[in-house]
Amino acid sequence: MELRPFDAANHLQTEEDILFYLEAAMEGNDARHIASALGDIARSRGMSEIAKRTGLGRQALYKALSENGNPTLETLTAVLSALGLELTVQRRGDREAA
Repeated sequence: MELRPFDAANHLQTEEDILFYLEAAMEGNDARHIASALGDIARSRGMSEIAKRTGLGRQALYKALSENGNPTLETLTAVLSALGLELTVQRRGDREAA
């Protein structure tokens, strides 16, 4: 039996998968974890394609969206837009009430 490291990008197949994965990553309020999760999502959709859509370099995206990355807000919004997503804000607690 061959064991390979787990790669979330291989399991993000539907839009629903992506939304749940990103929502879960954001719950921890950890910027590095969010960046890494967004990197997993971008890789699941093809980093070259995301780079083309954002106008950013592929290597720069890999670095910014890694576990040790620290993407700018501009990079974050560009990647989200390329994925057909947007950044929204809501008051804490509103989610639990819904």
